[in-house]
Amino acid sequence: MNLQQLEYIVAVDNHRHFAKASAKCFVTQPTLSMMIQKLEEELNVKIFDRSKQPVVPTEAGTVVVAQAKIILQEAKRMKEVIQELKGELKGELKIGIIPTVAPYLLPLFLNKFLKKYPLLKIKITELNTEQIIEKLKHHNLDAGILATPLNNVAIKELPLYYEQFVVYASKEEKMMKKKLLLPSDIDTNKLWLLEEGHCLRAQVLNLCELRKKELETSNLEYEAGSIDTLKKMVDMNKGITILPELAIKELSNSDKKQVRHFKPPVPVREISIITYHHFVKQRMIDVLKEEIISSIPIEMLSAKKKEVTEIM
Repeated sequence: MNLQQLEYIVAVDNHRHFAKASAKCFVTQPTLSMMIQKLEEELNVKIFDRSKQPVVPTEAGTVVVAQAKIILQEAKRMKEVIQELKGELKGELKIGIIPTVAPYLLPLFLNKFLKKYPLLKIKITELNTEQIIEKLKHHNLDAGILATPLNNVAIKELPLYYEQFVVYASKEEKMMKKKLLLPSDIDTNKLWLLEEGHCLRAQVLNLCELRKKELETSNLEYEAGSIDTLKKMVDMNKGITILPELAIKELSNSDKKQVRHFKPPVPVREISIITYHHFVKQRMIDVLKEEIISSIPIEMLSAKKKEVTEIM
């Protein structure tokens, strides 16, 4: 048994096709098939049911593939452990970030971070919270940047900052006459929301206690895919939406007049870096956290006089 054989069975499991797996591994199909067959003979089990298309693992094969993924991941970690011991800051860091954070946070620190650590390769993907957790679990990501707390014992959370929620509304809304608002001031029947899957949507539902209310029906129901779309829906169709604080920086001076803040303790979302247990690239995460915090307004770094809005 060797690591190459384990890589081959994981590739077949991923692609469910021997030819595609061999192409991914840069070997001929006969070579890949022969190596897998030798592993099956050594373990005395059939790993794949070749009579089915697409190819599927057998019951025993499912267990073998799962263990192979763990072994390959731990073998990869060995190199990372040595780099950590040597104090080297190089390699790849795969990060998932939620779409309601990415466009506002990344421009604040990313270019400076890349110039400061030129030997680091950063791969960033926009994903929702559930996708990030799932990919962390299967070692397809190293870290995530998202809203917390998640209340997941398998996840380590490193809080970065506390971002206020603000109201963005059309000028015709009565509450715009007030300087500071309470959540109860919001007419929830005029509230534009993000689509399902966004943690920001869940937080707005909790903030406005929408789960407890009966809402009026409208001849237009629209769930937006981005914060920018929410703003445009208010501009075009009137009504109200909730924005995160960093999004205000993107607004024009005239649009900023349509923003209202909440009364203390202000509702906020806690944004954190998360990693899965047994994470090794800790020094990379430490410098990433340091760079982000140095780029965030100082008043956003403390939770004092703020109230973290639940996600669930």
